[in-house]
Amino acid sequence: MRHSRSPAIANAAFEAAGVDWSFMALDVAPGLGAEAVRSMRTLGIGGLMVTMPHKADVIPALDELTPAAAALGAVNSIAWVGDRLVGDNTDGAGLVAALAADGVDVSGRRCAVLGAGGAARSIVWALAAAGAAEVVVVNRTAGNATVAAELAGSVGRVGDQRDVAGAEVLVNATSVGMGAADGADGPLPVPADRLHPGQVVVDAVYQPLETPLLRAARSAGAVAIDGLGMLVHQAALSIRRWIDVEPDLDAMSAAAGRPTRGGGS
Repeated sequence: MRHSRSPAIANAAFEAAGVDWSFMALDVAPGLGAEAVRSMRTLGIGGLMVTMPHKADVIPALDELTPAAAALGAVNSIAWVGDRLVGDNTDGAGLVAALAADGVDVSGRRCAVLGAGGAARSIVWALAAAGAAEVVVVNRTAGNATVAAELAGSVGRVGDQRDVAGAEVLVNATSVGMGAADGADGPLPVPADRLHPGQVVVDAVYQPLETPLLRAARSAGAVAIDGLGMLVHQAALSIRRWIDVEPDLDAMSAAAGRPTRGGGS
């Protein structure tokens, strides 16, 4: 949490909305996630964002889970609904919202997700919930891929690298590309020759903004979308619940490290 962009993003939203709220990062030792949530009741904390390794540990301290959090068994956002603490998982929904903001509707489209970890599972669930025609999970470990694919219900299945070329929307939810020099060549999670024009390629990684995968996607003529939008939109979903105000996405994006494009929130 020490180097998280979440405080800057949330505080930019609060300032733009003119509300007397402040967001800060709190280091919580592993195993104490539920205790941290219980402190919300004592201290009157208005909301929490939850990071690993606490996303499952906080659940016993909550009164209710959203369908996404219940399906995934993981919580990254906590809000008050009346006098009840409700846990949500906004990672995947944040990605879908970010794509929509960029003019990409996943409804009726063939999607492929690389990876089967926590972020990948949230994305798989959200793509299916948003009406994707197919959600293919490509992962090195078949058992984990099966667990992730099952979250998409009837439209989910396990695939392999051969499914990448057929995907209209391809999402990298692995760590391949993380920490690379911005815009530099480097290892790719899929062969570059599977990328092509007409495809939307998304990288959940946002450090750097231009990963080797996105660089290869642009070279292949595909639409390339970085992970910063997912970060901003999943935070916006939390902030809407906390303050009941539509967050200023431009202000949040600028705070996250992207220049304001104009056009309001």
